[in-house]
Amino acid sequence: MAASRGRLAVIAATAVLTAGLVGGCDAAHKAMDCVHTADTIADSVTRLQQAVENAAHDPEQADSALDAIERNVRKIGDRTDDADVNEAVDDLDKAVGNVRTAIRNGDRTPDVGPVTDAAGELTKGCAK
Repeated sequence: MAASRGRLAVIAATAVLTAGLVGGCDAAHKAMDCVHTADTIADSVTRLQQAVENAAHDPEQADSALDAIERNVRKIGDRTDDADVNEAVDDLDKAVGNVRTAIRNGDRTPDVGPVTDAAGELTKGCAK
């Protein structure tokens, strides 16, 4: 996870510098906000992966992690008009819904790979 955080920091810095050159302070603020929220989502995805591994002991951890991802995805979706970011938000929202449905249907080890993939795409979208 440390390498992932380092990569996100580089992406964040690049996004801020690029946005500052292209669109001024407001664009830089939006880009940084998007990257910060994407980083928060990445942390939530990690918690989700851990919760799924421990679902037999505490199934509510997965629900809590899914709730956190959904809250943060809404923040990004409400603040952007970028088509790529919006597509990634939709994909992440769908993936989270699929995991939630799987858990409700009794799957104690749902596939969280699509959530991880969608979160990665969201981070890329925020950094462009």
